[in-house]
Amino acid sequence: MYCLTEKALPNDDSDFPLPGRGEESDSAYFGMPADEEPPSSTYDDDDDDEADDPKSKSRILVISAIVFAVMAAGIFSYYFLNQSEIDSQILDNAAFDTLEERMVKHYDVGRFGSDHAHAAVAVFIDGDQLDFAMPQFQVQSKYIHFENDNPYQIHKHATNVTLHMLFASLGIEIESDCMRLKFMADKSEEYCSDADRKLSMLINGKPVSNVNLYEISHDDRILISLGNAESVSEQLNVLESLEIHDVPKKNQSVSNRDMSV
Repeated sequence: MYCLTEKALPNDDSDFPLPGRGEESDSAYFGMPADEEPPSSTYDDDDDDEADDPKSKSRILVISAIVFAVMAAGIFSYYFLNQSEIDSQILDNAAFDTLEERMVKHYDVGRFGSDHAHAAVAVFIDGDQLDFAMPQFQVQSKYIHFENDNPYQIHKHATNVTLHMLFASLGIEIESDCMRLKFMADKSEEYCSDADRKLSMLINGKPVSNVNLYEISHDDRILISLGNAESVSEQLNVLESLEIHDVPKKNQSVSNRDMSV
């Protein structure tokens, strides 16, 4: 009896290969059964390489930086070429002026001390007289104001100063038919003519349609009354009884600083 002393291997031309050899080799390389083909690629390798190309990203950044630099250079060049004009426009911008400064320019008010006049004014709303001796009404404008706790006497200290400047400094608006009070921090009140009351404006006893543009002269008397028209005569009597102080003699040494009676 013939016996094999070593493990025999099949010949290359054997019709009987080792069981499972083909399946093992396929699965080891492809991770799938030998009878299945690997799936085809679903994307283009060239497109992915281009998207991840650092050169493309660098090129975009360089272009963006150049565009920004050109725009910035244009803006700065325009400013430096027109610097004087731009700065003067900023300095002359009326938005930076106070209300009084804008009104001084609008009415072409003269220098402080170019005029001095005293007048009496009385404002009535439904029979009640506004008390201008209250602190919020005292010396609210350099050019025209109440002072020394006086409740009715106004002082004008320059030429071309209108009553509009006085009322605006006090938070009062006067139109042909309405009066608005805005001097209260928490509210604004409006009073207008209607069937039961009328807005009357008189200067030295004579009716006028608009007191805003009037420039007072010494010893003038101004009445503004909203209410029963029959009460105007009585209010005029009150106005006439008020004493208007004489204008003091001008002191040359302090003429530009003196704001008292």
